[in-house]
Amino acid sequence: MSRLLDPAVMMSLKNLPLAARTTIDGFTSGINKSKVKGPGLEFSQYRSYEPGDDLRWLDWKLYARSDRYYIRESEIDTSIFVRFVVDASASMLHRDGDFTKIDYARYLVATLGWLAYQQTDGIGLYVLQDNKLFSLPVKNDFQHLNRFCHRLEQIEPGGKFTTPVQYRDLFSGSYRRELLIFVTDLYQEENEIMQMLDGLSAQRHEIIVFHIMAQNELEFDFNDYNALEDLETGQQVVYDGLQDKTQMKHQMQEYFTRMKKKMVEKNIYYRMMRIDEPLEVAMRDFLKQRNQFKS
Repeated sequence: MSRLLDPAVMMSLKNLPLAARTTIDGFTSGINKSKVKGPGLEFSQYRSYEPGDDLRWLDWKLYARSDRYYIRESEIDTSIFVRFVVDASASMLHRDGDFTKIDYARYLVATLGWLAYQQTDGIGLYVLQDNKLFSLPVKNDFQHLNRFCHRLEQIEPGGKFTTPVQYRDLFSGSYRRELLIFVTDLYQEENEIMQMLDGLSAQRHEIIVFHIMAQNELEFDFNDYNALEDLETGQQVVYDGLQDKTQMKHQMQEYFTRMKKKMVEKNIYYRMMRIDEPLEVAMRDFLKQRNQFKS
């Protein structure tokens, strides 16, 4: 089993399915129970007819034998495709303590991928980096889960975020609504991340954005330095004193607030994840919050 799949985290999350809040292919779906009752193909059980039931699902042969009305219920497969998109630009190499942002992203995606696999949902992986798109097609089998985790381990961030046109390949050939989980630090030069999210949301797929940040970034806790270097562009920013630090922190918070507002307006679920927060704690809180909105 991959080193990314921490047994303690797995056990703490096993009873907390990730429920998609939207209706996918006509049914309430997501990383949840893979069967629901209804007029499907796989027979499940009979139940007595009740006023308002669709007469098309009456079993007339059983009525002829028993002189009573019964509805034939079946189980409908509600498994969905879950596509994980990872921002592998150079800024994901930012470190705070023992972890980089890409380390945290690997564990996060591996954990959610395992949850999806356990719920019989297909999982796919897409890595966006420096105008390139790596893709692992959507499948659900144990060997695919191993390949999924192996590819996560092999990610080596570098360069800038991919160009906006690449997002079109994420759902190439797909004719169903799906769940997309995007893991990123939201650093961009010319609004390319928001352009991608605009395009994906227009296709009516459900989108979750995990915003990965470090505490020293959020607090501008760089006491031993008087200049910061952009990992993607190499540009250096010199700051001096508490006033500069406070101003830069305020500008960053304003930017993240604007981005979150735009996502909410697009019906995109947003959650910030700090890499100093234990993954099992962050995931339990997230899944409980999501399941409150389960249809």
